[in-house]
Amino acid sequence: MEKYTENYTSSIKEKELFWKEQSQHIAWFKEPGKILTQNEKGFYRWFADGELNTCYLCLDVHVKNGFGNQVAVYYDSPALNSKRAYTYAELLSLVEKFAGALSSKGVQKGDRVIIYMPMVIETIIAMLACARLGAIHSVVFGGFAPQELATRIDDAQPKIIITASHGIEFEKIISYKPLLDKALELATFQPSATILLQREKLQCELNNKNEFDFYTLLQNAKPHPCVSVKGSDPLYILYTSGTTGKPKGVVRDNGGHAVALRYSMEYVYDAKQGEIFWAASDVGWVVGHSYIVYAPLIQRCTTILYEGKPIKTPDAGAFWRIISEYQVNTFFTAPTAIRAIKKEDNEGVFFKQYNLSCLKRLFLAGERCDPPTFDWIKTLLQKPVIDHWWQTESGWPMLGITTKIDTSTAKRGSAGKPIAGYDVVILSEEGKKLNANEEGLVAIQLPLAPGCLLTLWNNDEGFQQSYLDQLKGYYLTGDGGLKDDENYFFIMGRIDDVINVSGHRLSTGQMEEIVASHTGVAECAVVGIADKLKGQVPIGFIVLKNSFKGNTNLIEGELANLVREKIGAIACFKNVLIVNRLPKTRSGKILRKIMRHIADGTTFQTPATIDDPLILEEIKTELSNAKIGLAFE
Repeated sequence: MEKYTENYTSSIKEKELFWKEQSQHIAWFKEPGKILTQNEKGFYRWFADGELNTCYLCLDVHVKNGFGNQVAVYYDSPALNSKRAYTYAELLSLVEKFAGALSSKGVQKGDRVIIYMPMVIETIIAMLACARLGAIHSVVFGGFAPQELATRIDDAQPKIIITASHGIEFEKIISYKPLLDKALELATFQPSATILLQREKLQCELNNKNEFDFYTLLQNAKPHPCVSVKGSDPLYILYTSGTTGKPKGVVRDNGGHAVALRYSMEYVYDAKQGEIFWAASDVGWVVGHSYIVYAPLIQRCTTILYEGKPIKTPDAGAFWRIISEYQVNTFFTAPTAIRAIKKEDNEGVFFKQYNLSCLKRLFLAGERCDPPTFDWIKTLLQKPVIDHWWQTESGWPMLGITTKIDTSTAKRGSAGKPIAGYDVVILSEEGKKLNANEEGLVAIQLPLAPGCLLTLWNNDEGFQQSYLDQLKGYYLTGDGGLKDDENYFFIMGRIDDVINVSGHRLSTGQMEEIVASHTGVAECAVVGIADKLKGQVPIGFIVLKNSFKGNTNLIEGELANLVREKIGAIACFKNVLIVNRLPKTRSGKILRKIMRHIADGTTFQTPATIDDPLILEEIKTELSNAKIGLAFE
């Protein structure tokens, strides 16, 4: 524990010296002269005047150092019954040529490229090729609906869109081309070209002069060298849900990102060069960006690209097979995945079929790991299980149990202690520091550690308003929580109308807009309630118009389809309750938090400003009759 305290204190008290030392572990083209600066708007920048290339750090430097024959990526797709290993030298050759292909279509440093792809090696090739050119990629999860994709197209204004003919969800084939075509119809901005990967299960017609085949372009291209970029130049944009429903384009830099990820591999994950590291996530999410692609490759680990699920591909032993087959040393997934496995194989029958002696430890993040799930998986694995906490905005962990702390000290329900560079505090709404065991707002004293978001894409004002304005001198995380007497932090959930469904942040405000658009809905509220499997799920409370003449038995399905169409199946919006009225304060504010407490069966105080306390009993009765919520299951 003394080593942790010394390391952490140095990162807070001597920030520039600490991170200068860490920056010396990566290969710069030009080492930074200034470690920490502020731009004209007062936003902090790390290593701004250094020059580097992230693709070079991931591939070229390892091949030059004689590790070209090491496996960089294992691709495993139970859905296609397909497996393939890619060495660092092979991956570099593919990325060099695809960078040349993008360049031949006019992509240059600073241009944006949207990647709307499934979990295939070509997604990683496209990301690294963009990084090689100094172009800014924006990966959009393949499950998003056309309207969501169109919004991102209009915001990022990409020169090129890269997509595939299909993705796979369990046994279901999802055709991407019609979704992209519809998105382009809805979008105001039009890219100059689309590059499409034809996959085995479903191929599609290229019916436009600006549509090109992925491998035809790659095979005909000339290898392209790495383009030098500044440390503060953007590497990628990753969109995350905001309270307004409009996605926020989180901008990640090259320099701080590379330094932070390399540091995290050593001090957070204890992943050594040459080891096998597996983050069971999707490249469309921040975990996939950081810990499927960039961090393992920068650290010269072997990473795993898994196109499958924790269950039903083919069974609840899928994860254990991967760990055993590829000799995974460090495993990282979301509590949702563990709960799904527990539900299917509570006795660990599938688990017992595999030898997991290779595994050092399991990391969990994306949502709070509830104590029963923590206990179950720790008992099953008989290995250290470490819950840690971070966000799309941070790009790497802010709380955890580092290699400087004995992993046996991990506490059930806690995300651990602050990671180097993060001065994490619990504040009241007035900005006052709270004492141990007092619940409040989780905030980070500025400056943030390297690797955190620079700003929001084309929206400095939104960045300022969303994260910096409410608590002067602090970054507001949007989460609530507390810390105990030993400085262990407990993250209790969002303080806004963003909910966490299976580790994916979704806006209930956006869902409310969609529900309210139904011709029969007079008023509505969408609330995130606790769910044993997914962490949280949304539920809609609606008041019907007096003039509504439709079938009330059908409205739940109609609204679910509407949300699915506008956001995608990932929203998990399935339950709707028709109520006579919604609980409100006398000023008209809907008491969503109280409704959540009722569904979850947790205690709450009825506010003195409530318009009519009897409405809460009505809500409770409706939830009970429908058997919705943990309190009524």
